[in-house]
Amino acid sequence: MARIKPQALLLQSKKKKGPTRISVATIVMCNLIIALIALSLVATYRYWSRRSLDHSGSDFSASEEMDAFAKKDDLPGYAILNTSKGYITVELYKDGSPEVVDRFLDLCQKGHFKGMLFSHVIKHYVIKGGDTQGLGVAEDWISKGKLRSQLVTSPKHEAFMLGTTKNKLENKGFELVITTAPIPDLNDKLIVFGRVIKGEDVVQEIEEVDTDEHYRPKSPVGITSVTLKREI
Repeated sequence: MARIKPQALLLQSKKKKGPTRISVATIVMCNLIIALIALSLVATYRYWSRRSLDHSGSDFSASEEMDAFAKKDDLPGYAILNTSKGYITVELYKDGSPEVVDRFLDLCQKGHFKGMLFSHVIKHYVIKGGDTQGLGVAEDWISKGKLRSQLVTSPKHEAFMLGTTKNKLENKGFELVITTAPIPDLNDKLIVFGRVIKGEDVVQEIEEVDTDEHYRPKSPVGITSVTLKREI
């Protein structure tokens, strides 16, 4: 039997090995898989982009945070006032004074009450935060106190109620007033939007501070921060 030379064998093997042919069906299938992967990536990107935008828009620490609460029940129902004398916990009247409560919550988020001083302290009457310029409502309340003492006391104006003065609210301002005794009808000047449920002793301690002849505390006493809670 004739022996084939190695060189001839190499030539024969090269002739037998031709380029591998890829069927049309395989090409189409690969293209479909690539297209599906691309569509899946696009859909995933859009989903997480929308979710991140929704999340950033629902933060509770900016001016738009209140829009994140779709229902009234989701709004904070309590506020904890951290004062220089201690903590005062207040229940907010979300149903009774919704517009005032919304404004109060919005101002809390903007830090409006941080560092607010109690500008007037009237023993057995009220403590008032804000408006350090002049006596304002405080002087008027005192000057007409004898007349009001003859009126029937409104249930909304018992001791330890939280309210704000109407004149400031109408002028885009906001004062905090906490009553320290049952107050005759003040509906013409005060909007009540909450009540103290814990920390009455702190309110009374603030009430005992020394004041000048215009009921202004001789030593600064005020609110250092406000914490909002849905439940207590």
